[in-house]
Amino acid sequence: MMKVSFLNLTAINDSIRSELDKAYKRVMDSGWYIHGEECSLFENEFAKYSGTNHCIGVGNGLDALRMILLGYGIGQGDEVLVPSQTFIATWLAVTETGATPVPVDINAQTFNVDATLIESAITKNTKAIIPVHLFGQPADMDPILKIASQYGLKVIEDAAQAHGALYKGRRCGSLGDAAAFSFYPGKNLGALGDGGAVTTDDSRLAEKVRMIANYGSQRKYLHEIQGCNSRLDELQAAFLRVKLKHIERWTERRRSIAEIYSSNLSQAVRPMVPEWANPVWHLYVIQTEIRDRIQTQLEKMGIQTLIHYPIAPAEQKAYQNKIPSLACGRQAAARCLSLPIGPHLSDDEVEYVALSLKSSNFEL
Repeated sequence: MMKVSFLNLTAINDSIRSELDKAYKRVMDSGWYIHGEECSLFENEFAKYSGTNHCIGVGNGLDALRMILLGYGIGQGDEVLVPSQTFIATWLAVTETGATPVPVDINAQTFNVDATLIESAITKNTKAIIPVHLFGQPADMDPILKIASQYGLKVIEDAAQAHGALYKGRRCGSLGDAAAFSFYPGKNLGALGDGGAVTTDDSRLAEKVRMIANYGSQRKYLHEIQGCNSRLDELQAAFLRVKLKHIERWTERRRSIAEIYSSNLSQAVRPMVPEWANPVWHLYVIQTEIRDRIQTQLEKMGIQTLIHYPIAPAEQKAYQNKIPSLACGRQAAARCLSLPIGPHLSDDEVEYVALSLKSSNFEL
């Protein structure tokens, strides 16, 4: 029986080990580990890749979201619209500013926020919308941007899982007022530690985020605002510069795997991709009422799967009884199962997973 791991970071990093070793040596030899040349070069390269004027490297994706909100002056008494189902960091970023997350239910097929439900959730206190490009698939941005323009709201993309994803030919991270990225090791563009970034065309926001992330300071020992310490270090920036050169090749591999999976699954189960979207398949997520049975069966066949995310944010103890839970978000939490996907998978492993799904007795 073949063993198929959900994710194998060792295999991915081994494939470019010599380049990573050179990057490590470059940083060690420089003697400069914070706010140096590697971070500056990565910021320029990732801004160009994302199609934006500015990129600010920060400590992680949660900080990136939070500092965008703070940079726009969003806080106590304000409301921010968020999807009903997402990783909890999207919601935490809002509450950490003192603002209130207001859930808008997701589209049951795409897992992203349902743009048709946004307008009814807007109140006089609403200041921003955070569409999440969940699992690496773009949210439907045009109607979101139109509504935001009508009501004077900021649009902040949570692109933590969408490095390089395309919406109508444009990169996620360049579509709203600003975007937050995560470089957590398991992401499509992952560091060998934690890291994140803000991308934007808004020069004033970029300056504000840089200050917030650096103790509220532009010049050493001069602190104009109350900031924090959230900086992308030189070593992670150097590793990310290496990986950025490979991300398109890795993304194409993910897309080819997704195509194989989809060809072996019924339309009712496989992810739905709108014609205007070109996902990067951070995760390949199926939906089924018998999710737990399928996961157990695949585990017996040596195939590791995961569930993203088994409990919707409103159902978590952190928010329970404070914010309403919505139907499609709950449904996604109960029905979703993530299959192995990534450049670490061999052709034989992909074929084994696909054939295992096709030959199962679950009528997938």
